[in-house]
Amino acid sequence: MAEWLTGIEGTEAGHTLALALALLAALLHAVFGALQKGRHDPWLSRGAIDFSYGMMAAPFALFVVPWPEPHMWPIFGWVFLIHLGYKISQGYTYTKGAYTVVYPVVRGTGPLFTVIGAGLLFGETFTLVQWLGVAVLLAGIFGLARYNLIHWELDRDTLKPALALAVLTGAFVALYTTYDAYGIRATANPFTFLAWFFFIDGLTVMPWLAAARWASMTHRPAPGPLLLRGLTGGFVAFFSFGAIMLATRLDKVGEAAVLRETSTVFAALIGWLLLGEKVGPRRLALMGLIAAGAVIVEMGG
Repeated sequence: MAEWLTGIEGTEAGHTLALALALLAALLHAVFGALQKGRHDPWLSRGAIDFSYGMMAAPFALFVVPWPEPHMWPIFGWVFLIHLGYKISQGYTYTKGAYTVVYPVVRGTGPLFTVIGAGLLFGETFTLVQWLGVAVLLAGIFGLARYNLIHWELDRDTLKPALALAVLTGAFVALYTTYDAYGIRATANPFTFLAWFFFIDGLTVMPWLAAARWASMTHRPAPGPLLLRGLTGGFVAFFSFGAIMLATRLDKVGEAAVLRETSTVFAALIGWLLLGEKVGPRRLALMGLIAAGAVIVEMGG
């Protein structure tokens, strides 16, 4: 499997597979975000999810895939720190803002930074039409943020901090997307990077922070449903994060990052259908504008 994947890097088949993987990541990342933002405290949900995918990755990392080359250990160290910063900023974002308000800003801010970072790190270039697509996507993002500032009624006192944190989280999204792409390209076997990423990232900080938070709560949620949510989220994370990482190895990092942000449309539907959050035609149209920008980027390439 690894030999086949590395064999189609930079080919038309690799481009097509990267497109499919990025769209799969978009759908699953919206599900992943909803699992973290759902009825449980976001910090507890994240800890349960991380613990689950860390435990699931452990046997693959230790006994199945080739061990990382020596030069990979510093890379894993930086990957861990970047993802930790992302998860902390994301936890505060979800604590202060409604899912359908902050999620599009998080996921839409990231592509601009990622495109710039991919240009600097990998020498990727965008056509004029693709930059137009990025502009359309950003118009949807900032239009949505402005609409929420004016019309959103719940949690008005925390709305501005939530949006600011969402932009910060988007910057971390760009940073981890770009650096993860560097990491997965730095090892011979891409599945070595994936297995060890989930193993290290899952079992280090977040589960223990979540356990401490749960122990300090006056009204602790039942562990059974929380662990079940974590198990579900662990499987989703494997395919969501794994898909986008493989896409960035097979094809352009910037294009994969932009296509993934069609997740805002899936997030709107999840927020409306499952979390009981009203979307409305104007906000739905702005989310559609974000998705349209991603499509223009793909077609313009």
